[in-house]
Amino acid sequence: MDNHKVKKQKQIRRHAKVRSQINGTAERPRFSVFRSNKGMFLQLIDDLSGKTLVSVSNKDAKAKGTKTELSFELGKLIAEKAKAEKITTVVFDRSSYKYHGRVKAVADGAREGGLVF
Repeated sequence: MDNHKVKKQKQIRRHAKVRSQINGTAERPRFSVFRSNKGMFLQLIDDLSGKTLVSVSNKDAKAKGTKTELSFELGKLIAEKAKAEKITTVVFDRSSYKYHGRVKAVADGAREGGLVF
């Protein structure tokens, strides 16, 4: 089997395991993280109604710097938007990514901005 296919299957399995344990509500939404090579997309999702409550991407950030520094700023930005919507606690969904690097920077920025998870 092709190495890329094996890697993708492992990623899908990891994501399914994380999602089976995490569920968001209107009071405590799921804080979903998606990262690509160029960008980062963050959402607060109410899984019961299937709606996105707050979203942020790297296009919304005004800061310049490395991708990790930008991720930290995005975490603070989504925390500000969540406060405006009266959301203080969330469930962190790292998807299939390790809690390391840009994903960890987002979590640290969101915590510094006032989100609790």
